[in-house]
Amino acid sequence: TRPPGNLRARLTSFVGRDTDIDTIRDDLTTTRLVTLLGPGGAGKTRLSQEAGDAVAAAMPDGVWLAELAPVDDPANVPEAVLTALGARETVLRGAGAEEMRVAADRQDDPLVRLAEHCAGRRMLLILDNCEHVVDAAARLVDHLLQHCPGLTVLATSREPLGVPGELLRPVEPLTEPHALRLLADRGAAARPGFTVDADPEAAAEICRRLDGLPLAIELAAARLRMLTPRQIADRLDDRFRLLTSGSRTVLPRQQTLRAVVDWSWELLDEDERDVLRRLSVFAGGCDLAAAEAVCGPAALEALGSLVDKSLVVAAPTNGTGADGPGTGGSAGAEMRYRLLETVLEYAGERLDETGTRPAAERAHLTYYRELVRVTDPLLRGSGQRAAIGLLELEYENIRTALRRAVAERDEQEALCLTLSLCWYWQMRDLKTEARHWSAQVKDLGPDPFMAPARPVPDLRDRAAEHPPPMSPAVLDEARRGVHLVHLACMDMELPAWETPESQEKLRVISATYRPGQPQTCRFPGFMWFYAVLLTGDMDRLRAVLDSNIDTCRALGFTWELAQTLQMRANILANRTDWAGDALADADESLGIFDRLGDAFGAAEALSARGEFLERKGEFTLAAADFERAIEYAERLGANAQLGMLGVRLGCVYIEGGDAERGEKMLLDVLESGRRAAGGAVPAARLFLAIRLGRSGRTDEAREQLTLLRADFHAADFVLFAGFVIGVEGWLETMDGRYEEALTLMRGALERSLDRLSRMVAPYMSAIHLVTAAVAVACVDDGSRALDAARLLGAADALLPPGHFSSPMEVETRAKAEAVTRAALDDAAYERAYAEGGALSREEAAALV
Repeated sequence: TRPPGNLRARLTSFVGRDTDIDTIRDDLTTTRLVTLLGPGGAGKTRLSQEAGDAVAAAMPDGVWLAELAPVDDPANVPEAVLTALGARETVLRGAGAEEMRVAADRQDDPLVRLAEHCAGRRMLLILDNCEHVVDAAARLVDHLLQHCPGLTVLATSREPLGVPGELLRPVEPLTEPHALRLLADRGAAARPGFTVDADPEAAAEICRRLDGLPLAIELAAARLRMLTPRQIADRLDDRFRLLTSGSRTVLPRQQTLRAVVDWSWELLDEDERDVLRRLSVFAGGCDLAAAEAVCGPAALEALGSLVDKSLVVAAPTNGTGADGPGTGGSAGAEMRYRLLETVLEYAGERLDETGTRPAAERAHLTYYRELVRVTDPLLRGSGQRAAIGLLELEYENIRTALRRAVAERDEQEALCLTLSLCWYWQMRDLKTEARHWSAQVKDLGPDPFMAPARPVPDLRDRAAEHPPPMSPAVLDEARRGVHLVHLACMDMELPAWETPESQEKLRVISATYRPGQPQTCRFPGFMWFYAVLLTGDMDRLRAVLDSNIDTCRALGFTWELAQTLQMRANILANRTDWAGDALADADESLGIFDRLGDAFGAAEALSARGEFLERKGEFTLAAADFERAIEYAERLGANAQLGMLGVRLGCVYIEGGDAERGEKMLLDVLESGRRAAGGAVPAARLFLAIRLGRSGRTDEAREQLTLLRADFHAADFVLFAGFVIGVEGWLETMDGRYEEALTLMRGALERSLDRLSRMVAPYMSAIHLVTAAVAVACVDDGSRALDAARLLGAADALLPPGHFSSPMEVETRAKAEAVTRAALDDAAYERAYAEGGALSREEAAALV
């Protein structure tokens, strides 16, 4: 009555199930009915047999297997089990149709005979494949358990039996390591010498896309006789044609992947089939509200049944605050439903057969457009953490909706989605997403910024304030908005914005709005600020900031006021020549964001204040602000924001005298930044290079700059590139390579003289001139020392009023003066220095 001794060797697909076997063995010692629940191909049959082997010693009257798959009439279930128990004396061998005929002509009730047979025995009965006769199996088990005190039942099914006292044990797909082991084992059997190490990426993709289902992986492994792992992985979009070479010794429904799913499909009623078909339009699963919106009123009941039948996987979320569009969200977890990829593809094919895909996809698009539209305002207050969690949870569905809107050329739906997502993209530093989708969507309609510039009316509401259809004025503003979203990503494609056509477009954008218009106070209209910035009109830039703040106060745009104040504080921190109080702006912004409960905004305001204090040399106070900003960002898991704040904090630690602590923080940013998006890594590399250079480790510093260029192409961004080249030139002076330094400093100065650099960082050219002065004074045996003195005079004259020189700047300035004075007498130095003070930036750069 025990399984054959070679059973474990035969069940080689049982890789990774040892823990499951131990759990089920323990269950069978304390519970009389255990049901192994899982989708087709999950390995339930083999697991039940292994578990039977594990408990056989504790079952003096045997472990018996009744295979119910061949039973096509529920009325024959008792006879099939009776045959398995009474017609054969060996166990764990299938009881098929032939055996059933042994008891066919008996006139007594087979259920009664079963109960009589088992009543005095201590035994385990395995009922395999109950799902298609589940009601009959349930009645049989219920009757036997009531009349047979020594009987224990282990059932396998795609849905529960529903018998009192039943313990359900879901049979989960294999984890990746165990799935890979199975693929390796079966693959080596199909093609001797095969190993997953030959193409680990393809092997992992096969296991992941086949959901870790043992049967599907075995079918894929059989294909290794004629295909490579990569060829198999690339063909899994057509998996039902590919995976057809199953074992001839198993049941027909297990010989192909399609047959496995067909078996489950045939057990569904029409409502269940309709809901399953419609669920295939979701990406990454859905909650109940979304399922009801897309699948109709039958969703609730059908979902429960589909979960029971192991066609839909249900699991609680970790609490995102999502209750569906219009609710504002609430705390707490809720159930989320998803299809295994194999079932997803099958259901999608069935949906296509009905011709109802367009309607299902439209319902999906509408639902997620509304979800994004009503969630967007929640990103600006105390509910932002829940709002971020909801958008992250549903992001694959949102992207799918956006992709469908673009594919259907539904401009208004695509505009509404894009404009509702743009602040989320900004918060999470998803520039690649913003750039991609804004480029796609702006091309769906006419260019609203065609020359000549046309004045636009004031609009107080967001363009996505209401669902489509949009009024003509709102549609025009929405089109302008998506172009501004794209403009904000220009640093990713700067060469494209340097053409004459793009420069003309920037001028048109700048001239389209007036400072203080309501829509320029809101996001994405606020991005108009960048067009003004890039035209280099400093007076207009200041007017934009000041007027927008006035408009925000007048119209009660509270959040927008805080956002504009912190932006002005950032600008003032870098423009010490402008009248204004960066500290007051940052403080007011912080107060507003704190009252609103906006942790992201509060972190930005603290960062602006910290940067201002750093510029004033108040490093201890600046560090306190950056530390507090990090606490805010950590609440939101804002990795990109945390990275940049970590860089700022590391820098002020270094400048404030705690250099080792600051260096470690920059290294930590680099380590964590490799796993997260954002611009923190290039900034950390740059400032770490400066720290390494100042401490004499110039080779290590150069390595950081090489990695920066290779990984992030910083030279594509004009401001950052000029800074990087300047640091490279500075490193050359540290090692005495003055000719090389001069070449680099010429490039750095050229970058610093463009319109944008002079507006945002007017002190940068002066810093470069000081570094260049070191090289000029030392090249050609000091014959150019007079030019070096002129460069120092020009640099000092060009620094904006109130500029605070960092310790690095002070060190470089002292070195430049020392080497220059060493080559000149005092009178010559003073005369040349005075001449330099009268030079323009361009004239001074020409000396280099």
